[in-house]
Amino acid sequence: MPYAAWQADPVTTDPTLLDDLEWRGLIAHSTDPAALREALTEGSVRFYVGFDPTAPSLHMGNLVQLLTAKRLQRAGHTPYALVGGATGMIGDPRQSGERTLNSLDTVKEWVEKVHRQIEPFLDFEGPTGATMVNNYDWTASLSTIDFLRDIGKHFPVNRMLARDVVRTRLEDGISYTEFSYILLQSMDFLNLYRDHGVRLQFGGSDQWGNLTGGVELIRRSDGGRAHAFATPLVTKSDGTKYGKTEGGALWLDPQMMSPYAFHQFWLNVEDEKVGELLRIFTFLTHEQILDLEAQTAEKPFLRAGQKALADAVTTEVHGQAETDPAKAAAAALFGGGDLRELNRHMKSEHPDVEWNDEQATELISAQAYSATDS
Repeated sequence: MPYAAWQADPVTTDPTLLDDLEWRGLIAHSTDPAALREALTEGSVRFYVGFDPTAPSLHMGNLVQLLTAKRLQRAGHTPYALVGGATGMIGDPRQSGERTLNSLDTVKEWVEKVHRQIEPFLDFEGPTGATMVNNYDWTASLSTIDFLRDIGKHFPVNRMLARDVVRTRLEDGISYTEFSYILLQSMDFLNLYRDHGVRLQFGGSDQWGNLTGGVELIRRSDGGRAHAFATPLVTKSDGTKYGKTEGGALWLDPQMMSPYAFHQFWLNVEDEKVGELLRIFTFLTHEQILDLEAQTAEKPFLRAGQKALADAVTTEVHGQAETDPAKAAAAALFGGGDLRELNRHMKSEHPDVEWNDEQATELISAQAYSATDS
């Protein structure tokens, strides 16, 4: 069904949403800002954000998008979470070189894992209930001829060559597979626009060319109007990526990074970045964040901002049941807390494991120092 046939859902929306996103520093780029503001205030907007299963777990960068989607849904808009079963077979081109292609079975397995990781962040019930989609469903049966005629026809090669990542890769070479990724992601937006009335897409700032490609495809192919915005890349004070640690990515899967190590990461961020990360990764109010920034500036040794950040993000990702023992472990090992109480908690959580207090303490300590080393 074309976009024009869709009516706005009868849902009350929050007119301050865009102001809040801007205050939190979550708008790095956007298509026509005035038109985007008008769309978000005149009624409920159906929007989508995509996640490619290029690994068995989502990571810190994906978390920015998950929490942003949650903010939009809370404000009365309707999310479509796209897991890229098709685009994950290719992978978006990156500066560092050609990606290793994963098998169909591997991608399918990772699709399911990513699907399960997304679900807790969104509400799937009610008038703004989320919908999960997989672009493999509409891409797998598409013929090459139809793809080139219906999609490729709308993409001038000179504009594709002008993308920063493509220009960077031209000297060493870029495959046609990765070069064509923008067409697939743009086709996703067109398909969701036609079939579901989706009018907004957002993603990381490194995806900006792909986001605007979808907006332009909708205009060229259907004469329709759509919107896009990009969130900023979260970096350390020295400009390097925050999503990576010396031990690897900051994974959301507790099997790949323990809740304790996850909590420790946030507890140890630089003082000068606390305010920015509280804005992006928590749902604390403006007043609460400004107060924590002031406390951090006045008494940085108390680490009030880092503690609030670590507790809030760990609870958001892993739940309160995992945050409490992570806090207790940190207090016991570094703040004079009681390890015996934590040992009792571990034994109650794992009644099938036979260990004494000394063994439990050794395990907690090993996890702690492993986390701080990474």
